[in-house]
Amino acid sequence: MAEDERQQERGQGSELGGEREHVRVAVIGSGFGGIGAAVRLRREGVTDFVVLERAGAVGGTWRDNSYPGCACDVPSHLYSFSFAPNPDWPRTFSGQEKIQEYLEQVADTFRLRSHIRLNTEVTQLRWDADKLWWEVETSDGTLTADVVVSATGPLSDPKLPDIPGLDTFEGKVFHSARWDHDYDLRGKRVAMIGTGASAIQIVPAIQREVGRLTLFQRTPPWVMPRMDRAISKAERWVHRQLPFTTHARRGILWGIRELQVQAFTKRPNELGAVEQLAKRNIARAIKDPALRAKLTPSYRIGCKRILLSNTYYPALAQPNVDVVASGLSEVRGNTVVAADGTETEVDVIIFGTGFHVTDMPIANRVVGADGGTLMESWKDGMKSLRGATAAGFPNFMTVIGPNTGLGNSSMILMIESQLNYLADYMRQLDVLGDRAALAARMSAVHAWNDQVQERMKRTVWNTGGCNSWYLDENGVNTTIWPGTTSEFRGATRRVDLAEYEVVRPPKVSAEAARPKSRKAKKVEAEA
Repeated sequence: MAEDERQQERGQGSELGGEREHVRVAVIGSGFGGIGAAVRLRREGVTDFVVLERAGAVGGTWRDNSYPGCACDVPSHLYSFSFAPNPDWPRTFSGQEKIQEYLEQVADTFRLRSHIRLNTEVTQLRWDADKLWWEVETSDGTLTADVVVSATGPLSDPKLPDIPGLDTFEGKVFHSARWDHDYDLRGKRVAMIGTGASAIQIVPAIQREVGRLTLFQRTPPWVMPRMDRAISKAERWVHRQLPFTTHARRGILWGIRELQVQAFTKRPNELGAVEQLAKRNIARAIKDPALRAKLTPSYRIGCKRILLSNTYYPALAQPNVDVVASGLSEVRGNTVVAADGTETEVDVIIFGTGFHVTDMPIANRVVGADGGTLMESWKDGMKSLRGATAAGFPNFMTVIGPNTGLGNSSMILMIESQLNYLADYMRQLDVLGDRAALAARMSAVHAWNDQVQERMKRTVWNTGGCNSWYLDENGVNTTIWPGTTSEFRGATRRVDLAEYEVVRPPKVSAEAARPKSRKAKKVEAEA
């Protein structure tokens, strides 16, 4: 059925006669995944869709993470859509504000605003097996959708550790992804909890203005220099006048990272030379042997994400900074206590403790064909077919799903591959007819997951000797893709119908489930 006919059949997504609104596709989230999905749907001729965003603006993690010093650790020309190149990136590694502006620009350029519903949080998704659609409950009412694309992303819900006594702390407490810009840090005694990608940007950004900064470090990260610089006006002029140069720049950045993948996935010992460079980076900035020992990891570089900074180590060497080589274990009044017994009085606690990655909260809100939630289905670990579809959840697709993360390149590459899969998924549904759904076969999900986990065994993420956020509570890596982005693009280029069961509505209710057209409603009214 053509898209314009389908819109007329369903009332063009509007509420008619008191009936609930129905759309062809409901996209959840407006970060890179959600905005990308919306663009791809429009380019495929699908215009009957909505983008449901719980916040008041688009941007996803780049809207939420507005902490001081926030920037991307992937070069800007690679961390942008291939179909929406930006010739005006101001730096090779651009900051949060510029990335947020870019996503706003994409939403405007591709005329997505009319599809986006801000301040609309999805509270539950429930599959209706009779009508073959999803009931989508939101903070702004309920609608139904033939297909749901979850693009909430793994870095959307902050993870706070359960610290005894934290509720009695009399000072200020917040997570890096929920930065309190109204709180003045000048002269304050600050406890920074965690040493991940956010913390290494926050520490140097606030070190000069705070009175004292205490960094609680469970595990030191490997940190390499960040080859950041301003992109000259001349370069930007060339990129605007000769668009192929922007694509060429992106291609070179992509190619370099593709060549690095073998060391991460098949030959981790080759990373030893990189490790020596990282140790020299520490030695250049940290002259105190005791502090240098605290900051030198004992695991293979690459096991955790390699972080990039030119200012992190110099900031830690300043006289108003203390590094506690232990995690936070307790709070007593205004005193924070480390696992090694170190006590420090502070005015504010900032958590840079990451996100719910392997236990994404959205999974608790998705109720599938058997009445169970996606979280229950994933109780033994996240599993999906080609990082997109889970058994028991027809016409439900995840962007940045299980084992689609990267340890050394741009997630935009993986997102675009999944958008290819989404596009073909919609084509297959059109070929099958309006009242059809695709349900991933359990056997196909297991076969894909077994293949991924077998490849994972020899990667640095599994053999490097660290405990990273890539691993779930069972120690299984359900986050990272153990191959090149080219391989993943090939694996998601087309939907293989042999991996799916075609679901049709029960014969008795099939006709009743079909939304009536405006013409049919008019005839009934006249009768």
